[in-house]
Amino acid sequence: MGQHNVHRDADPTVLREFTNHLIQDVRALELMLHEDMFETGVRRIGAEQELFMVDERGEPAPIIEEVLERNSDERIVTELTKFNLEFNMDPLTYGGDCFQHMERTTAELIEKVRALTGELDSDIAMTGILPTAHLSDFALDYMTPRARYYALNDALGRLRGGPGQYQIQGVDELFLKHDSIMLEGCNTSFQTHFQVSPDEFPRYYNIAQVVAAPCLAAATNSPLLFGKRLWRETRIALFQQAVDTRSSNLYLREMRPRVQFGSDWVDESVLEIFKEDISRFRVLLTMELDEQPLKVLEDGGVPNLMALQLHNGTVYRWNRACYGITEGKPHLRIENRVLPSGPTVIDEIANAVFWYGLVAGLAREYEDVSRDMDFDDARRNFVAAARNGLASQFVWLDGSKKPAHELILESLIPRAEEGLRTSDINSSDIDRYLGIIQNRVETQQTGSQWQLDSMARMKGVGSRAERLGALTRAMVQRQRQGDPVHEWSLATLEEGYTPTGMKETHVEDYMTTELFTVHEEESIEFVARLMDWQRIRHVLVEDEQHRLVGLVSHRTLLRHMAERAEAPEGGVPVKEIMVEDPISVSPDRPTLEAVEMMREHQIGALPVVREDRLVGIITERDFIQIASNLLDDTLNRDGASLSSGEELDESGE
Repeated sequence: MGQHNVHRDADPTVLREFTNHLIQDVRALELMLHEDMFETGVRRIGAEQELFMVDERGEPAPIIEEVLERNSDERIVTELTKFNLEFNMDPLTYGGDCFQHMERTTAELIEKVRALTGELDSDIAMTGILPTAHLSDFALDYMTPRARYYALNDALGRLRGGPGQYQIQGVDELFLKHDSIMLEGCNTSFQTHFQVSPDEFPRYYNIAQVVAAPCLAAATNSPLLFGKRLWRETRIALFQQAVDTRSSNLYLREMRPRVQFGSDWVDESVLEIFKEDISRFRVLLTMELDEQPLKVLEDGGVPNLMALQLHNGTVYRWNRACYGITEGKPHLRIENRVLPSGPTVIDEIANAVFWYGLVAGLAREYEDVSRDMDFDDARRNFVAAARNGLASQFVWLDGSKKPAHELILESLIPRAEEGLRTSDINSSDIDRYLGIIQNRVETQQTGSQWQLDSMARMKGVGSRAERLGALTRAMVQRQRQGDPVHEWSLATLEEGYTPTGMKETHVEDYMTTELFTVHEEESIEFVARLMDWQRIRHVLVEDEQHRLVGLVSHRTLLRHMAERAEAPEGGVPVKEIMVEDPISVSPDRPTLEAVEMMREHQIGALPVVREDRLVGIITERDFIQIASNLLDDTLNRDGASLSSGEELDESGE
């Protein structure tokens, strides 16, 4: 997330001063490009790894402060939420065994982080979106306490003018509002960097745009969000909506989101990207700046261009242009933000190798891809890959329309191989990493497909929370073993965490979210039919804004039917018999407390309400099932201990 010594300042004078710094940075960059000051003839690569930290149940573990207290490696840093972290790897010279080195360094840092979290009875998970994350995990209380994050949240909220709106349609549908940037913390990625010279930047950047779609299709790893099956790489849609500052009431006005694929090909220079982003997107953050870049150049130095770098860090292109300095020499990089975290280190490196190879391979074959593909087709391919993964259809450079898996196997893997060989990458490494991509595409078992198939296998067994927990714990275990995802066996419910009591669970772990509700003016005859048809004993009453206003129980309905003499003309409205303002509970309330509430008030159901909106219900039937599962687990453990220990004597002792 970049520098932390920043702040959000609405003072117009401060904003104007920062904008002037931006203009000076762009002018300095223009002069540096004109004077050929940039490093050339050297190709470097790099990577950044984002992770989730999880507890023994596979749920988010907000322990970043405790982890950092134990950490002495400066490469391990914070992220937006208390249950995310990131580490940055040192750049490597492209060629030879660089990918072995990248894999080894990634694995070593993974183990270092795993050891740190292990000291806190936690672990790590490598996935684009954590299946077990609840909406309650993204309250501001879970934001990592750093000035940059608070400032960014405040600035986005000010521009957005209200809660963010999220709507993602897949097999299921996500539709909600959230009042902070925190949902960005749902996403983790494995970001790769590729250093290029200024002259070749437009060509290489455009190629990176073209290959984003097939690389993503082969690497998807985030199909689930809050238990809903959405896109194969839901992270793409979620990230865009999490930091979207556009208003829906600007009639037909075209405004671009801060997270974007881009609007057109780059024609001549990296400056096109920086100038467009400064022109389109307002300054979100400012910082104290004392550098005068033009004066630095005049004195023979190299400016840091901190204003430009800060603003660039608040515009989230999936392929981002980056400026940096290595050993006193400025350089340009393409940062690939497309690839998700996981499923394993070897999978991540294979994804990166495929991307590097394709960029290098197509750069040898095409002088200008904009002559062979319409930009809109490249963008449509990218969205299709995020939605459908390997089931996508792509329009390719030769004008053909091909299924993603066919294009990758028949055309793109050979091109990536050629690009890697001409870059002097070790032959054995090429075969190893591209072999993983080939096997994954042939079996069509990406990380996303493994998650979806595992959930389908567990369908109808246990609660949704138990299935998601088992999925995540199985994922963590297979990541420890290190085999690529196409070799993974599907997760089973038995791999989940078995609580020893309800005190370790929350209402949202067991509540029902697919609700049948009525309005207070509807008839009780309809409520009776609803209970009969759907085999439910409680019907919730809500208004047009989905606020809870009442509850009708099966018992109340029967009593009314038994006591009334005859049905009045037009029927009896629900409001005549409903319990008004029923006792409710929040989704993050401990399950045991919900049980005690039901016992204390002698009620059979608790509506679940979040921010005055009805989101679910939990009933005594749910608790009977929970108790039954706990009893079964206890009996199974006791039986196992008896079978492995000494048999009881005749007295039972």
